[in-house]
Amino acid sequence: MPKHLTPNQIIGEIGENAVRGRFLAMGYQFDGRSRLEAGIDGIAEVMEKGQPMARMIAVQIKSTESGRYVSETDTGFTYLLRPQDLEYWRGSNLPVIVVFYRHADNSYYWKEVARDSEQAERRLQIDKNEDVLDNGTANRLAALTVPKAGFGYYVPALGGGEEALVNILPITLPTEIYVAATPYDGRRASAILLDGEEPARFDWSISGGTFWSFHDPRTSACANIVHPDQVDAIDTADLAFHDDVEEQNRFVHLLRQALRHQTREDLYWSKDRKILYFRALHADTTRNFAYESAKKKTDADVVMVAMSDKDDGRVSFVRHHAFSPRFERLGDRWYLIVSPTYFFTTNGFTPHTHPGALLAGKKRLDKSAALRGQTIMWHRFLTQADREAAHDATGLFGVEAIQEPRLRFGEPPSVSLETRVPEDGWGGGKKKADPSEQDGGLFA
Repeated sequence: MPKHLTPNQIIGEIGENAVRGRFLAMGYQFDGRSRLEAGIDGIAEVMEKGQPMARMIAVQIKSTESGRYVSETDTGFTYLLRPQDLEYWRGSNLPVIVVFYRHADNSYYWKEVARDSEQAERRLQIDKNEDVLDNGTANRLAALTVPKAGFGYYVPALGGGEEALVNILPITLPTEIYVAATPYDGRRASAILLDGEEPARFDWSISGGTFWSFHDPRTSACANIVHPDQVDAIDTADLAFHDDVEEQNRFVHLLRQALRHQTREDLYWSKDRKILYFRALHADTTRNFAYESAKKKTDADVVMVAMSDKDDGRVSFVRHHAFSPRFERLGDRWYLIVSPTYFFTTNGFTPHTHPGALLAGKKRLDKSAALRGQTIMWHRFLTQADREAAHDATGLFGVEAIQEPRLRFGEPPSVSLETRVPEDGWGGGKKKADPSEQDGGLFA
């Protein structure tokens, strides 16, 4: 009986050769496996200008002649993985992707297989705009090969270098900390301040009967919660660079309270999410912040009102620029780490009940330029009062104005990278960002 090749065998061979050619055109190597393969058709290797980088991706190819994929529309389709394939891939020490090749329209799509959970999703959702296998997704593929364990990681890019901005601001601390004895704990002291007639302030820390603050408590309502005759000023370095971990934690709490106090007129604190976000000035009203960027004047809608798609005049949500503040000591200096994010409300004041999807959608659109722009914006906001004070520091007779002690923030440092950060590695793919969030003008 003569040998006979089935149509599936033929289209499988055509598909493997086509995918191999596509990877080569993208600057990758691709080596097919033997006929004994059990779920991985080949290995793609990242190359930089023709140089193999020893970073591998396992590839399974699904080829079809002309049939439509499951639930296929103009924007995407789905693919249900076999349980036995998923179990096989879960043990892989390489990232695994499935490539979908259709001969009739010469289309190539890909999707990574999640392997880090027993509940890994069997149903792959393929976006025809985001998940095309071409040069536009080369960096996203390269990013799959970088281990993500540890405190952080750098995603290598395929291309030239750039100047990168580090999202940390060096802090200049007040020279003195005021220490006083107090008969109250933090909760009771807060209650006394809130019940008093003078404006309450909370830029202090209480622990073990001791009050700590950068401001002199005798000059504010805090005189009511300390023994005024037992107030001393000590060198800030005595607490800021103490070797004891508990003392360091107390100092971090004091820094956080001081930051909240000096930004209280413009920022709210979200206790649940531990973030600071711009206050709305009025309900359902956009708020703009103008500032000097790297090279020119610019502005940003730090509170943005989004209207309903139904064209009925209703507000869908209000988005607030926000950041998560974290204080870290590096060597002999303290830094504020600024992690930009967003907070969502229904009208500018009432927290949104389902902000997760809104936040995820916005994060997908934020590229490196947007995050860089937000870091610069937060630095300009946090230093605005200092610049204004410096401008007005001397009066007609050249007498310097007396200013209350405060945290002062330096410029975020920059580093030179040999390779640029991959834009499509930020999660935005090929979607266009919200025009109101375009930050390219900050560096023009």
